[in-house]
Amino acid sequence: MNKVIVFLPAYNEEESIAEVIGNIPRSFAGAAQVEVLVIDDGSTDGTVAEARKAGADHIISFEENRGLGAAVRKGIQECYRMDADVGVMIDADGEYPAWQIPDIVKPIIIGEADYTMGSRFMGTIKGMKFHRRMGNYFFTFLQTLLLRKWLFDGQSGMRAFSKQVLKHAEIIHDYNYAQVLTLNLVRKGFRVLEVPIQYRVRITGTSFISFKKYMTNVVPAVYREMSRPVEKLAGEEIYQRKSSKNSDKKVTVIKYD
Repeated sequence: MNKVIVFLPAYNEEESIAEVIGNIPRSFAGAAQVEVLVIDDGSTDGTVAEARKAGADHIISFEENRGLGAAVRKGIQECYRMDADVGVMIDADGEYPAWQIPDIVKPIIIGEADYTMGSRFMGTIKGMKFHRRMGNYFFTFLQTLLLRKWLFDGQSGMRAFSKQVLKHAEIIHDYNYAQVLTLNLVRKGFRVLEVPIQYRVRITGTSFISFKKYMTNVVPAVYREMSRPVEKLAGEEIYQRKSSKNSDKKVTVIKYD
């Protein structure tokens, strides 16, 4: 059975983080052990106290706000350090359905994917503001063009990572992670899969995203990620394995360096 660590990057989310943690399934098919890790990005409110009260197993706090990209990077690193078989990231603002964590973990557990993203645009996006929807469309289409692979929701705040992805994932800037992380992993040869999820509009707190900062930080980072060389790590081998019924079955095995 697999060890799953769910990490929440959080900055001043005292009003919502307890509910998110409370909705995280602590066991499900393929995962007998589920732990919760909070990456507190220098919060100045009661985020840490609320997370502890809600049952977080691990809390790491930055002394000052570093940015969402830095928090996600730390979460990925800590999941690997703590020997997670699967790491899961979910935003602490309550917009993403923690109860659907088993849905985005399952493709990794059964070997169909290395990296999954919860897709709001394949599920529900009711209530999403027009400018946010347009921004999502634009940056997701940019990723699609750069990777030559169709994506529906490149900005999702709900993702899962295999152990090998946790080991090799790189986020090259601190402000955000969404675009550069997917570009990095797909370029390295990891298989990505989107899973439909049920989105709900944030009802507490305030988003850190501003259009000007997003454009001036994310666009240059995308350029840097696509310009730098990366080593393709995953190789695929198809072999034949006999089932218990003596029928041949094709099995895909991913081998890593």
